[in-house]
Amino acid sequence: MVRSAHTAPKRVSGRRARFVTGCLAAVLALTAGLVSPAAVAQEFPPRRGITLLVGFAAGGAADTAARIIARRLADNLGQTVSVDNRPGAGGNIAHQMTAAGPTDGSLILLGTIGPLSIAPHLMKTGYDAAADFAPLTMAVNFPNVLVVHAGAGIRSFTEFIDAARRQPGRIDFASTGPASASHLAGELLNAMAGIETVHVPYKGGAPALVDILAGRVTSWYATMSTAQQHIESGKLIALASTGLTRHPSLPNVPTIAESGFPGFNATNWYAFIASSKVPREVLDRWHVELVRVLDNPEVVEALGRHGFWPTPTSRAELGAFIAREYQTWGKVIRERNISGR
Repeated sequence: MVRSAHTAPKRVSGRRARFVTGCLAAVLALTAGLVSPAAVAQEFPPRRGITLLVGFAAGGAADTAARIIARRLADNLGQTVSVDNRPGAGGNIAHQMTAAGPTDGSLILLGTIGPLSIAPHLMKTGYDAAADFAPLTMAVNFPNVLVVHAGAGIRSFTEFIDAARRQPGRIDFASTGPASASHLAGELLNAMAGIETVHVPYKGGAPALVDILAGRVTSWYATMSTAQQHIESGKLIALASTGLTRHPSLPNVPTIAESGFPGFNATNWYAFIASSKVPREVLDRWHVELVRVLDNPEVVEALGRHGFWPTPTSRAELGAFIAREYQTWGKVIRERNISGR
């Protein structure tokens, strides 16, 4: 029998033959029940495209960090990385979406301290912070800086503590909202120093900044990206930073930890996480790719301009860190009788 030209068999290259053979072997193994679907190598990057969720509005600190990282990630992977802003409930909405989202690794989240370490102590979140998420790597870690209005008559951290002890309840501090990182930093200092400064919550950093510049509130645990120009102009005085090491932009400003309160550590952080239902091999690939971006000198410089410190970790290190943060802030919330309202 004569075959027509369009039905004649084509020669298969060695590489393609090996690929076909491998695919057939995987299918036969699945059919025979020898391996589970998760054991078959997962496609990476996922074909459907990549979404990087951010739980806050465009233009904010988390969004800024996410977009810097997403641009380099897209270049490295040769695939579009879409930053999807889903603000609401202090970031909880984006975390709910991640917990219930696709399990092929196409969705990753820039997780934050509030939804992962604070909110579970205060409300029903719609997710299990310990069980529903898989750690990928820490992204950035950055301390706040305790600042006071220049007219407050306080020039150092020691003077701040002395004034608070002399006049309990007279010194107040702004925050970006109840149970926010800036609120809990103030409550942690109250507990460790045995003082009573008064919490004044605001709906975000912008109104808090307006009032401290006007002298309507005495102090604030502010981000460097918000406070730096006003520190440089002399309108605000930086007393101490809230991390374990001094802020590189303020090398002469001590930490609270080195100023009489060892172990004080109240930093903001953003960490990459995904659904715990994503196969392990995909989670491991995400770890590798994200650390590669965070180690890139251009990314380090770009993040540094906004006051962020890239601090990539192993997946296990991030998991342990989040667990410690959960315990630390749970203790502060209970002891200081803090609510989310």
